[in-house]
Formats: sequence, structure tokens, C-alpha cells
Amino acid sequence: MAGNSDPLTPRAKLAVTAGKAVAAASRAAGRGSGSVIGGKVALRLDPDLLARLAQNLDVILVSATNGKTTTTRLIAEALRAAGPVVSNALGANMPAGITSALAGGSDAKFGVIEVDEKYLAGVARDTDPKCIALLNLSRDQLDRAAETRMLAENWREGLAGSKAVVIANCDDPLVVWAASSSPNVVWVAAGQMWKDDAWSCPSCGGVMQRPGDDWYCGECGFRRPTPSWALSGDHVLDPHGSAWPIHLQLPGRANKANAASSAAVAAVFGVPPQVALERMYQVQAVAGRYDVVQFQNRDLRLLLAKNPAGWLETFSLIDPPPAPVILSVNARGADGTDTSWLWDVDYTRLTGHPIFVLGDRKLDLAVRLEVAGQHFQVCENLDQAVQLCPPGRIEVIANYTAFQDLRRRVGN
Repeated sequence: MAGNSDPLTPRAKLAVTAGKAVAAASRAAGRGSGSVIGGKVALRLDPDLLARLAQNLDVILVSATNGKTTTTRLIAEALRAAGPVVSNALGANMPAGITSALAGGSDAKFGVIEVDEKYLAGVARDTDPKCIALLNLSRDQLDRAAETRMLAENWREGLAGSKAVVIANCDDPLVVWAASSSPNVVWVAAGQMWKDDAWSCPSCGGVMQRPGDDWYCGECGFRRPTPSWALSGDHVLDPHGSAWPIHLQLPGRANKANAASSAAVAAVFGVPPQVALERMYQVQAVAGRYDVVQFQNRDLRLLLAKNPAGWLETFSLIDPPPAPVILSVNARGADGTDTSWLWDVDYTRLTGHPIFVLGDRKLDLAVRLEVAGQHFQVCENLDQAVQLCPPGRIEVIANYTAFQDLRRRVGN
């Protein structure tokens, strides 16, 4: 049920019940959470189910190339100060997974939903969100995802005239261009380390000028908007100029940026920055990311990096040399099968670290590291890599399915 004031139709109730039964059977068979298959069955029985489930919720959508799962968790924690929350916390972010998540939230006030970039326009159409957070766009899954400007265009067209308050990162030109079709945008200066997908103007194709932290197109005048909220060191600056300390257990600049955007979202629903930021401290790890686990009498910190922008942020998190680093890369369906993105990652940042390489595409990674002048050893599996590592905490960086493989091996 989506709420007592507007009960679901008999067909919708049947769809929810059938979806939950299929999900439970999938879990019992050891095939994961079952949320995706359950949602697919439910949507097959009632194609309008997602819209029905969303109709009594204040829906918040979160989309980006990097940081959506973490930001969704941070927003959900902040909004619990204002009422019960239902969320797809495990990252099943396409319509089937989203439907499954909402079906489990009968008493919720807020639906905080992570959405895959390619599905944002459709999910926004179905769920009538009150708020949409747009964090960044960069190259990812090159064999499947459209070129980044096409994704931005999809967002721009899909969100044109939306009634939602759009919380958007003003430091990413692609996000700004996508959000500019919306009548109600709140700009957040969340920063952007990776700039290699925004050298040409998304509006006219001209060359972007980037003096300092600013950016503008010298040809058409498209430029960085003035932010209402900003990340400033370890603080969030609100629209009144007050600085609020960021309290996080999650590491790194990127997570402070996620917290700044999350505070801006929470404020839309009346949760003050101080309350929102204090509640975000509860988040220790997100679907295994940032967890430190014991394995073979060693401490392994598990870090997820799926694309060049993500690897760049992750390199800024790791302990300084000579901390050992294990890198694992796969190229399965969920990762994207094209590994040419490895050549966009600056692996010279690992100079001085002992490096150990594994995963389905360890040889692709080895060639890339060789060209970057790095010293490394290719390993058959995690056990061998850990045994070869010198003493001390081990930083383990993996892309999507490689990360899932590692979690299974360490029992996380």
C-alpha cells in the first residue's frame, strides 16, 4: 500500500503481492535481493504500479554518474528527521528495482530514490517528484551508455517544465545545461575534480574557458550560475551565508560534496542544515563501500571506482605511499565490456605504492600500468594478492562486479 488515504487498486495490490513473493523466492534460491525480478513481475501485472506507489509520497530522485548511492543514503538519513523514509538503499536504480523498493514502504512520507542516469526522465514522469538532485555526468560504460552530452540532452528534455525543485551542481557544465530547462533550480557549488567531459560547451559546442573554479563559454555566453549553497572545506555554506560543519564517517572530498547537495535537498523539506548534517554522521558504509574488513589477519579497506572520474576521487582517499594497493577490474555486463576507459585514468598517482592486480581484465590493467611506469604484480586472486602485500592496511579499489566478487570473498 502507498498510504491509507488512497488505497491501491485490487490489480495493484495483486502486483505488489506477486512481486514480493517472487523476490522472496529469488532470495531463498540465493540469487541476490530479488528486488529487480520482483519489480519486473509486479510491473508486468500492473504497468502503472510505480506511479500508484509514488502518489502519496514526497519523492526525491537522485541521479549522477558517481555518488548516487551514497547521496541517496545521506538524504534518506537527513529526511528521517521529518518523517518515515522508503528508499532503494541497495542501489537497484532502474524502474523494476525502484518499484520493489516503494512497494515495501507502506507508512513512508518520503521516497528517496536513486535513479540510473538513462532512466531519470521516465522515472520522473511516473513519480511526480518534489525534488531532483543532479550531481555530475561523466563517461561511463562506454559500450552501453550514450555519450555524456546525449545523456545531458535527455535530462534537459525530460525535466523541461518539471514542477520539482532541482538541486544541481553548478560546477559541472553538463549538469547546468541539463538543469537549465527546469523553472525551479537551486544551485550548489559541490566542486568537480574530473573535467575531461566538459571541455566543449554543451549548448553551442564552443570551447569552455575555465579560469580558476569558474567556467564559461566564450562563444555563446553559457556560464556557471551563482550558487545558493557551497561546499567550503569542511563546511557547507547555506543561502544565508552561515557555515555548518560537515560530520561524516565517510572519507574524502567527494562525500563532503555529496553532503552539501544532501543538505540542500533536506532544506527543501524544512530540515535545517545542522540537523541534516548531524544525521548524516550515522552513515558508516554504503553497500560495502568504505568498509574496513578483516581478511587473513589484515585490514582491507574496500573502495569502489567504476569510471575515470571515480578513480580520480578514489586516489585522493588512499593512505600515502608505501600503503599497498590492490586493483581489480572486470568487464562484465554491469561494468560495461569496453575497458578503453582505463587509458583515461591517471595511474601515475599510484607512484610509490606497491600495486597488486587482479580481476577478469587484469592483463588490460597491467598493460595500462606498464605504460604509466608503475611497479606491479599480477595475481590470480585476492588471497594471493593479500599474502604478497607488505604489512599495514591494504587499500582495495575495484570496479562494480569486481567489487561484488571481493565482498563475497571477504564475507562482507
